[in-house]
Amino acid sequence: MISTNMKILSIETSCDETALALIEANGGLKSPKFKVLKNIVSSQIKIHAPFGGVVPNLAKREHLKNLPLLFKNLKLEIRNSRPPNLLAVTVGPGLEPCLWTGVGFAKEIKKKYFPKAKLIGVNHLEGHLYSFLLTKKTVNSKIFPAVALIVSGGHTILLLMKSLTEWKKLGETRDDAVGEAFDKVARMLELPFPGGPEIEKLAKSGNSNAINFPRPMINSKDYDFSFSGLKTSVLYFLRDSYESTKTYQSTKTTTKNFRNFVKFRTFVSVADIAASFERAAVDTLVAKTMRAAKECKAKSVMLSGGVAANKLLRKELKIQSSLLKANFFAPSMKFNTDNAAMIGVAAYISYLKRGNRAIRAQANLNL
Repeated sequence: MISTNMKILSIETSCDETALALIEANGGLKSPKFKVLKNIVSSQIKIHAPFGGVVPNLAKREHLKNLPLLFKNLKLEIRNSRPPNLLAVTVGPGLEPCLWTGVGFAKEIKKKYFPKAKLIGVNHLEGHLYSFLLTKKTVNSKIFPAVALIVSGGHTILLLMKSLTEWKKLGETRDDAVGEAFDKVARMLELPFPGGPEIEKLAKSGNSNAINFPRPMINSKDYDFSFSGLKTSVLYFLRDSYESTKTYQSTKTTTKNFRNFVKFRTFVSVADIAASFERAAVDTLVAKTMRAAKECKAKSVMLSGGVAANKLLRKELKIQSSLLKANFFAPSMKFNTDNAAMIGVAAYISYLKRGNRAIRAQANLNL
């Protein structure tokens, strides 16, 4: 018989965050509860910022350097209590060089320190999906069926969850993930990396109704998404604005930075562009998610992934869920971005439902 009372040491290295966590789990699949004993994340933002994105080999190098340091930090916590009986590591999706560093380190510490622990591979997307459990104290069958939206730099996925362990994919992006679109538009606006938070910050001072950017596929009958056209629409707007600015400058002014005054004939600022783009992306996500919730008679709406940190998206989904008389669940801000605590949660659920994922890097792993 499988014990439902477990201590889990988890490792996350799918992209540019090196993370380790130690959690306690109990309650089984019917009512799981989690206590985070330690959750450490080492960010690599400053290293990748000059390149405008994550450089896989640089990320791998940092993981190799950071993993032993973070583990040393965890050792005291482990030494003062019983050792973990489950060792979890992200195996995908993600950058393959980065994934292999985590897998290799997990095998190494299992052999050296935790030979009796069960080693389990975890789907990074399941980590995001279950991250709300780190914030919600109790879970039961009354919250299902639920519609879950996972939004990150690499994925935009809509699921129908019948229970914690049973779901089906309703739709996903056909091209760019919404987080990828945020980052690309941020680069167009000459904003620092990572772009998502910078777009959100700039949008606060802008007019979201200034530009009517398209809401791709918002009226399609399926639940798929597309953000490539929205990104291209921003690109074309900037191109046309730049041409207008150059013409104006040649006759009226010597201003060199077109970002200070993007489109003279309509007085649209860069903040307006950011706000209008953000509103278009959020409108699309909310419309699709809530239509799915209505049609599936969902009792709950769940939001997770790095883009779940966007306050406008959280606010709109919470409001619309309330109007539908549905619960709204999203992890606290510290558990939205990549972290190892959520990997531990996913490992617990996967282990109890007897998931058996290979312990090897799987860069294109999906739900």
